[in-house]
Amino acid sequence: MPQSDPTSSAFDAATTVTRAEGGGLVTRLDPGWDVGGGILNGGYLLSVVGRAALLDSPHPHPVALSASYLRAPAAGPATLTVVPGSAGRTLAHALVTLSDATGPALTVNATTATLGDDDPVHTEPMPDVPPVQECHSLAEHRDLAAPGVAVPGLSLRLDTRLDPATAGWASGRPSGEPVLRAWVRFADGRDPDPLALLLFADALPPTAFAMGILGWAPTVQLQVLVRALPAPGWCLVEARSSEMAGGWIDEDYRIWDSTGRLVAQRRQPARDPRSR
Repeated sequence: MPQSDPTSSAFDAATTVTRAEGGGLVTRLDPGWDVGGGILNGGYLLSVVGRAALLDSPHPHPVALSASYLRAPAAGPATLTVVPGSAGRTLAHALVTLSDATGPALTVNATTATLGDDDPVHTEPMPDVPPVQECHSLAEHRDLAAPGVAVPGLSLRLDTRLDPATAGWASGRPSGEPVLRAWVRFADGRDPDPLALLLFADALPPTAFAMGILGWAPTVQLQVLVRALPAPGWCLVEARSSEMAGGWIDEDYRIWDSTGRLVAQRRQPARDPRSR
């Protein structure tokens, strides 16, 4: 996956990584990918890091990333330091640190490889979800935001269609079960690829929303596995929590492409919005 033409899509432009004069890698973090209050989405930041990890890798795809979020970086200029690890015929490893003017904000152990299209030996089926046209568009309902509350940039960059069965929180009727599902694609029509899956793996609101607990749930650590090359079209994203206790929430994501193939998984611990 070579460096994309930065004019090809908003996502490619926002995740562009270039080599600085004298060495090193630089990027410009785009404020348009925030989740509210100017806080940049963790999946967006991981996509920037994933692109940096690929620049000198002998393999074209990010397949396993384990990220520690040290603090929320500011939009604007940032640097990326890539420390190569072992590399072989099937895998390569690197440690990537993303820093802004204040210092390190994100460290990622990144593994790259070449994804194929082999049929899975075993897989759990995609959930039964209504078609896209019967789901609720986040962008089309942004007028429901509270007065004076800025609409998160991420909700404008992605076309997100919430499964009605898990969208009751948006109309004041939370289900009480920490599960969210939505169809997701880029608003400008860009097709998904492994880097996009890193973004989609943090694209939904916190699962606490489904419990009626609203607010930012800061990511502490995030692990993403990219399992296959996604087919063009919509991806179905499911987020589920199994434990909410002691000020912490665990979240598991599964992502299927338009053919029903499982293409990515994600796990993270996050802080409960009530505990900040």
